[in-house]
Amino acid sequence: MKYFRILTQPAKYRTMKLSYHFTILLILISLTGSTAIAQAITSSEVDLLVERTLKTFDVPGIAVGIVKDGKLIHSKGYGVRTLGSPEKVDDNTLFGIASNSKAFTAATLGILVDEGKLKWDDRVIDFIPEFRMYNAYVTEEFTIRDLLTHRSGLGLGAGDLMFWPGQNSFTMKDIIHNLRYLKPVSGFRTKYDYDNLLYMVAGEVVARVSGMPWEEFAEQRIMRPLGMMKSASSFNRLKDKSNVIGAHAVVDGKVKVIARDRFEFGNSAGGINSSVSELSKWVIMQLAHGKYGGGKQLFSENVHEEMWTPQTIIPVRSPGIYNTHFNAYGLGWNLSDVMGYKQASHTGFVAGMVTQVTLIPELNLGIIVLTNQQIGAAFSSITNQIKDSYFGIKGKDRVQENADRMQSNLGDADKVTSEAWKVAAAATPPANLEQFTGIYNDVWFGDVEISLKNGKLFFASKRSSRISGEMSFYKGNTFLARWTDRSLDADAFIMFSLDYEGKPSGIKMNPISPLTDFSYDFQDLDFKRK
Repeated sequence: MKYFRILTQPAKYRTMKLSYHFTILLILISLTGSTAIAQAITSSEVDLLVERTLKTFDVPGIAVGIVKDGKLIHSKGYGVRTLGSPEKVDDNTLFGIASNSKAFTAATLGILVDEGKLKWDDRVIDFIPEFRMYNAYVTEEFTIRDLLTHRSGLGLGAGDLMFWPGQNSFTMKDIIHNLRYLKPVSGFRTKYDYDNLLYMVAGEVVARVSGMPWEEFAEQRIMRPLGMMKSASSFNRLKDKSNVIGAHAVVDGKVKVIARDRFEFGNSAGGINSSVSELSKWVIMQLAHGKYGGGKQLFSENVHEEMWTPQTIIPVRSPGIYNTHFNAYGLGWNLSDVMGYKQASHTGFVAGMVTQVTLIPELNLGIIVLTNQQIGAAFSSITNQIKDSYFGIKGKDRVQENADRMQSNLGDADKVTSEAWKVAAAATPPANLEQFTGIYNDVWFGDVEISLKNGKLFFASKRSSRISGEMSFYKGNTFLARWTDRSLDADAFIMFSLDYEGKPSGIKMNPISPLTDFSYDFQDLDFKRK
């Protein structure tokens, strides 16, 4: 009503009052902005937040970096690099950043786009002629953009068992060849399902177009120009390993040091190792739309905008804690709205470490959290509490929220797994276990051998040695596999199919726990008895 009265008054009074109200509005906006900045979390408050997070989630070490207005305003390490050793985490400690490497891969392709050596919508087969998907039409139409946007039609993490867990005999050549055997679960370009293998193929495109391995290209064309001198595109390429973290996971109820994944290929999907100090240079460049070093341009504004433009829709079922209505995947970045701001972010997970990078461009804010324990609730708690301070959100305890949620999820999962093993403990196995023994083959995963050891069946993958363990009878034709390497946390159902004579002829698998990481894509395997 006030606005209506102003408009109905004489023009000169209307102009004066509009000017007055506009001035007041500017003052309020200015004051609001100043208040938001004044409310931003302090370094001492970050210290308390992280120390509490370390204890709550039993994480040995964490590093946190905060970038604001083009400057690194907080850069610090907490806890220890490796349990049982005294060395502390600092802001130069190197972590595996896992899938946060994907944004680097998008950038390497963006540099080649700027140079006119390829286009986002060029076909993959024009660079990798042997590239094949399950469907011939999809093969012909598959583009560079499709490699980066998780819309291939393949299921979540399809084929990841060819590189996960580490220490297997697969090669990049195997990855490219075996893609043709992975059956789609949805229509091409119709649905978001996160993948890793296609980012590996994207790295191979960079190699074939540039004439150098993706690892070398990423270091020479991105890391070194930005001053990331100690970072490397894989753990094996680190020149100085004197300040690196150990990998940790909960093993049989206790956090322990586990084997570090050392990928020999596929680093374009998750191989980079870096620190908060050096990653901040990457974040500052991103927030500056590709600019660095006083006006140099790593990649063009057009390429940057393409990477931060939604490509694949991700359904939003509820607004969550930041009133989010839209979510999408760009090129190497997850894109969403949080409290009315655009957010570009990504997380990463390799064995024993998880990471998160979050950018709020309109606030010129970047948050980096690196951890050496594979519990995502830790980085979420830190990132969200820092975001709260910039959004002006008070009275929320993100550490406690995530701890409660994690305990609830763990409780539900423990109930499922405990019940399964309880059934197995009471079950009477078939008298003739010998009938199940033999070699079974999956067209992309290769051979597994089912043998008898100490009166029990034993599962052993020929190409992925860590996927091996004792089998316990469950019910019907189904057994439970308990992997010898307890850090895998991915025990599985093994169901035998029978032929018309009632003899075992094949195997299907599924994870037991609903919390099993999606890269254990047992459900995609279809073994036939040799």
